[in-house]
Amino acid sequence: MPAAPAMPIRILIADDHPILREGVGSVIALQDDMVIAGEAETGVDAVRLFRELKPDIVLMDLRMPEMGGVEAIGAIRAEAPDARIIVLTTYSGDAKALEAMRAGASGFLLKSSLRRELLSAIRTVHKGQRHLHPDVAHEIALHAIQDALSAREVEILQMIAGGQSNKQVAWRLGVAEETVKSNIKSIFSKLNVSDRTHAVTTAARRGIIEL
Repeated sequence: MPAAPAMPIRILIADDHPILREGVGSVIALQDDMVIAGEAETGVDAVRLFRELKPDIVLMDLRMPEMGGVEAIGAIRAEAPDARIIVLTTYSGDAKALEAMRAGASGFLLKSSLRRELLSAIRTVHKGQRHLHPDVAHEIALHAIQDALSAREVEILQMIAGGQSNKQVAWRLGVAEETVKSNIKSIFSKLNVSDRTHAVTTAARRGIIEL
């Protein structure tokens, strides 16, 4: 364990699951160089508490009530461009990681690896460096040269995941069915898949859509 600094690293935990907050808090409580500054159950609370507490590090879940993690990261970084935020998530997909990083996150940590990586990630990000889980880094590298889905293609794929037919999608979007078919063909090409089911499962695994 590193020597405790004159001022411990103050940490805000933002997650809507009390058991996770309690678990993270119990680990941090054993560290001489860290302290819990506060806890937030929603994205809105996270933004408010960051403003009030000005913590050194924010541990941010991606899926929370009222305001999602990515939106909360963007709101915090808009007020404090130097804010250091580590995403805590169950998603290993490259799309979610890139979305969070673009919003201003400095780290991306899978909840399944908290026991092994939490403390080192906090110390790394506190030093001004980035921390990216190896599995996520691999996914990003793997898909880096692929064309990203457009917002409309993501919207269509989310509808397909909900069980809607091409005709239903076309009606909801107010476009011709042939236009939807053309979009789906583009989706297949970008995801390197050959059918709707594979497209949905691939996009969900990468964090492009939610099931």
